Amino acid sequence: MFSSRLLFSSLKNRSALITNSLARFDSAKRFHSSNYLRSVRQTNQPLMSAPRSTTQRSQSWSWTSYIIPPIVLGGIGGVAYLIHYNDERRVIMKGDAVRCGINSTKGPVIGGPFNLLDTEGRSITEQNLLGNWVLLYFGYTSSPDVGPSEVEKMAKAVDILESKRNLKVLPVFVTIDPQRDNPSQLQAYLKEFDSRIVGLTGSVAAIKDVAREYRVYYKKVEEDGDDYLVDSSHNMYLMNPKLKVLRCFGLEYNADELSEAILKEIKSPSSIYLSLNKGI
Repeated sequence: MFSSRLLFSSLKNRSALITNSLARFDSAKRFHSSNYLRSVRQTNQPLMSAPRSTTQRSQSWSWTSYIIPPIVLGGIGGVAYLIHYNDERRVIMKGDAVRCGINSTKGPVIGGPFNLLDTEGRSITEQNLLGNWVLLYFGYTSSPDVGPSEVEKMAKAVDILESKRNLKVLPVFVTIDPQRDNPSQLQAYLKEFDSRIVGLTGSVAAIKDVAREYRVYYKKVEEDGDDYLVDSSHNMYLMNPKLKVLRCFGLEYNADELSEAILKEIKSPSSIYLSLNKGI
């Protein structure tokens, strides 16, 4: 009898222990579930994306914390490098004719025929420029800063060569914004710098063709209705009397340096030979 009561008491205690354990487990589960639901609501994450265990959560966090940041940083770095690389490609260093597309052994590989309009509305082709040393610049009249500086530099360099060296170089400005730069607009703009500058414009297709021939990059940016800017490579070329491109000049040249570089090309043995033999 005593053993029966002892067995019954033992079973009763075990049952109570199991019941209490289950209750504590259920309470803990409800607590974790409640915390998890609050976390999901705060982050607006769908329930289906929830990890199924604490171990999976910790593994997921540790994996993404190490992998995702490098991917994001790498993507940002890659975009920054691409922009910087493209900008560097457009920079023409002093004396570096190769980047202009000029091959020193095979001669010029840029340039070609064109048919544009001058500031009087007259048709002008490359044939009209033959026999002149030409300093050719591609820009646009609405350029806020770089464009005017380059046109002023071109005008000063040409003036230095004519007044101090008795050398005539024809400055030519070709617009890359034909939609706004009509002949009258070009004339008014260039008159502010130097009346000797020949301004050329034309149809959108004609400007696109000449830009391709001379490997000039340009693109509309920051459009706001009819107002916009034009991103450009700011190409400036020196062409001999046969209209062969000899040199191109970057933004880092000032007027004095530009005039000296042009003088050096004109006085080079090959140019003197060309002049003596009238090979124009």
